[in-house]
Amino acid sequence: MNALLRRAIDPRGAVVVLLAVILVAIVVLNPSFAEPGQLVRFIQRVAPIAIVAIGQYFVIVSGEFDLSMGALVTAQVVTAGNLIGTDEAKAVPVLVLMLVLGVVVGVVNGLATTLLKVPSFIVSLGTMLVIHGGVMWWTGGAATGNPADSFRQIGRGGIEGVPVLGLLPYAVLVLLAVILLAVWLSRRPFGRTLVAIGDNAEAAAYAGASVWRTKTLAFVLSSLSATVAGVLLVGYAGVHPSVGQGYEFIAITAVVLGGVVLGGGRGTVLGALTGAFTLESLFTLLNFTAVPATMRDAIQGAIIIAAVAYSGAVFAKRRRTTRPPAPASAEAERTTTSASEPSPIHLTGDSVARE
Repeated sequence: MNALLRRAIDPRGAVVVLLAVILVAIVVLNPSFAEPGQLVRFIQRVAPIAIVAIGQYFVIVSGEFDLSMGALVTAQVVTAGNLIGTDEAKAVPVLVLMLVLGVVVGVVNGLATTLLKVPSFIVSLGTMLVIHGGVMWWTGGAATGNPADSFRQIGRGGIEGVPVLGLLPYAVLVLLAVILLAVWLSRRPFGRTLVAIGDNAEAAAYAGASVWRTKTLAFVLSSLSATVAGVLLVGYAGVHPSVGQGYEFIAITAVVLGGVVLGGGRGTVLGALTGAFTLESLFTLLNFTAVPATMRDAIQGAIIIAAVAYSGAVFAKRRRTTRPPAPASAEAERTTTSASEPSPIHLTGDSVARE
C-alpha cells in the first residue's frame, strides 16, 4: 500500500489517477461514452494532439522548447489542401514534400539552437512567425484547397467491419505506430543520451555524447510529429490557416502534465501520452458540464503552473530525502584541513594584510 501511495503521488502516477477520475466523471454524465465504438472515436480525436505531445517530449526532455509545432501543423494542412487538390496522383509526391518540409524545419531549429547558441525559445518562436506569415500570405487568411478524398481518408477513414468496434480508424493505427516507435527510440542509446543531455549537457559531452547532433534529431522528430498530425487533421478538420493554432501550447501542457520536467532530464514518452489524453478528457468533461470554450486557455495556463509547481516540489523533496549525509570522518578531515590552511590574503593598496 505504501508503494502504491508513493507511486500515486509521483507526478507520473498522479496524472494516471487524474485521468481515471476524469473518465469516470465523463461516463457518469454520458454513459454512452463507455461504449467501445465511442472510446475509439475519442482516441481518434485525441490522436493528433497525442502525436504532437510525443514529438514535443523529445525536445523538452533534452532541455529545449519547440514553439513552431502549431504553425507547422497549419502549414502541412494548407500544403496538402492546395497542392493535392482533386488529383489523387499527387497524394504521394505531396506527402513526401511534407515530410521533407518537416525535416528542414527541424534541422533549422536544431542547428540554430545548438551551433549558433540561440535559445530554442527564440529560435522556434521566430520559425513559428515565419511559417505563420508564409501561410497567411499563401492563403490570404481564408480557407483554401480541398485535398482528394483518398488523402482525407487517412484522418477520417478506417477499417470497417471490426468486431465490437465496428470501425477501426486509421488515425488510431497511426497513433499506435508512433507510440511504439517513440518508446523504442526512448529506450535506445539515443533516448538515454537525450535524457542525459537534458539533465547535464556538459557532463554528457564529456562522456562522449554529440550534443548538437542529438538535440537536432530531437527537433527533427518534433517537426515530423507535427507533420503526421497535420496529415491526420486534413481528414476531418478542413483546410484553414487556423487549424493548428495553439497546438504547441497544448503539446507543452500535455507533456508537463505527464510528469516531464521543464528543463529536461526527467520524463517518459508514456507520461507525455497520458498527459495528452488527460488534457483532452478534461476538455471533454468541461464540454459536458457546459463550461464555456473560452475558458480553455485559462484552464490550460492554470494546469501548466500547477503541474510545474507540483513536479518541482516533489522532485525537490526527493532530492533532500535521498541525499546521503556526509561521513563523520570526512567532515572531521575537512575541519582539520581548513584549520591547518593559512588565512586568506587581501591586497590593500601597497600593503598586504593577512586576516
